Amino acid sequence: MNTRWTALIELTSARIREFFREPAAIFWVYGFPLIMALSLGIAFRDRPQAKLNIDLVAPGGDAAAPAWWSTLREDPRLTLHTPAPDAWTRRLRDAKTDLVLIAPGMAGSSGSGAPSNETPSNETPSNGIAPHETSAGGPSGWQVWSEPRRADSLLAREVVENVLHRQTTAPPPDFEPRELQEAGSRYIDFLIPGLLGMNLMGGGLFGVGFVLVDMRVKKLLKRFLATPLRHGDFLLSVMLSRLLFMLPEILALLLFSRFLFGVTVRGSYGELALLVLLGGFCFAGIGLLVASRATTLETASGLMNLLMLPMYVLSGVFFSADRFPEAMQPLVRALPLTALNDALRGVMLEGESLVELSRPCLTLVLWGVLSFAVALRIFRWK
Repeated sequence: MNTRWTALIELTSARIREFFREPAAIFWVYGFPLIMALSLGIAFRDRPQAKLNIDLVAPGGDAAAPAWWSTLREDPRLTLHTPAPDAWTRRLRDAKTDLVLIAPGMAGSSGSGAPSNETPSNETPSNGIAPHETSAGGPSGWQVWSEPRRADSLLAREVVENVLHRQTTAPPPDFEPRELQEAGSRYIDFLIPGLLGMNLMGGGLFGVGFVLVDMRVKKLLKRFLATPLRHGDFLLSVMLSRLLFMLPEILALLLFSRFLFGVTVRGSYGELALLVLLGGFCFAGIGLLVASRATTLETASGLMNLLMLPMYVLSGVFFSADRFPEAMQPLVRALPLTALNDALRGVMLEGESLVELSRPCLTLVLWGVLSFAVALRIFRWK
């Protein structure tokens, strides 16, 4: 064979062999597109049109509902609920219901600060719920509350009005339309806690894992091994130093979202800081475990991306983890990023305490402690 072609074939063959010897390259070229396609395909799979959820807030609940409530119950597009009078605001804000119908005298019953019937229609209450006049020019006894940023909420209002105006068994009520404008109901309010969690995960994995692997590659770990320093103290110092660097990063993101988008924290800032430290510790422990045996930066990168990218999709960073099938929920809820995002949203959006969020906090503690314990046992110093 011609020498020129022999050299070209050999060089091409060598490059192919080098490629398949790099786990990170294989992952990014073949694994990453498949994982993203599978995860997003499951989350946004074709599903039958979900029913619209309608809440009724009235004295006596379903048993004392007006005659037109039975008409709504017969419509196959609607699912009707009669929640506790103090729960409807939160249900509407959290998209657990699409529309709320409130009987006369019940509008001020929400424990989250909804206004009463006497709230002037041209004023916005302190909690951000903005009332509106009806098309008839005056308030009616019944109120209909929607969330204007959600298409399903607007659709539910149209469906209810059409159904009631077509029926002839009972006169339809003259609803006074109201819109929920409460803080925490926007997509940006949902997104910022997810970005905080994603930042904590990336900082823990790369900030700890890459540092240790780089030290192993440069033979620095062997020098620490020769000192009387306790191994656990050294590894723990790497994790703690990363946590200290992480706090300014999180503070910068919170300030940015506060002043640019008006994202507020409804819970305690102290508990939020503790939660940030807990999340940072958890992912620093996982980063330590990933780096405990890796001998090259390429291997460490591949392992970290293999852990991080599925959680980007599964753990509710950009959209709710509830979009995944019920059979996947135990796995999704067991992921550390899911627990961290749920806890962050609980503190920031719901004002919940860490005691109320004990389950996701316990998940983070278990991931962090077990990862650190296993890493300390199997860590490779050479």
